[in-house]
Amino acid sequence: MRRSPGRRLWNRLLPQPLVSLGLFVAWLMLNESASAGQGLLGAALALGVPWLSSRFSPDRPRIKSWRPVPRLVAVVLYDIVKSNIEVARRVLGPEAAIQPRFVWVPVDLKDPQAVVLLACIVTTTPGTLSAGLSADRQHLLVHALHCPDEAAATAVAADIRARYQAPLKEIFE
Repeated sequence: MRRSPGRRLWNRLLPQPLVSLGLFVAWLMLNESASAGQGLLGAALALGVPWLSSRFSPDRPRIKSWRPVPRLVAVVLYDIVKSNIEVARRVLGPEAAIQPRFVWVPVDLKDPQAVVLLACIVTTTPGTLSAGLSADRQHLLVHALHCPDEAAATAVAADIRARYQAPLKEIFE
């Protein structure tokens, strides 16, 4: 299906409309002003930054299904709150309550944006941090704040795969 010339022009001027909207709103909130001058400056930034940066990332994410997105967002937000409480309890408790370990998590995502999003989700969740990706993109190296033995490492990997990777696979693949 061919796109109309007007649609192509619109996509060229506004390559990432949600990013533009977010930048515009963030600009107004950071300046605590909705004056005409701040609105014009915010609009210029909201149009200019995505347009200039779109040249650096020619691949746009291809969303196959939006249905799992709300569930994934809810799971991630729940895990962030739960992990914050757990990390605070461990950090404020005895030193023996923290036994860090690196864990290799198998990744079976093919879409590069899905892999990046998985790494971001792992890093955003307190107590875990994505530390690297294997050269073949088959394993994500995760640093876990408390992972006392191999059974716990296996549980961390299984948890990440079930809670984050499976929905990302539904969304992107």
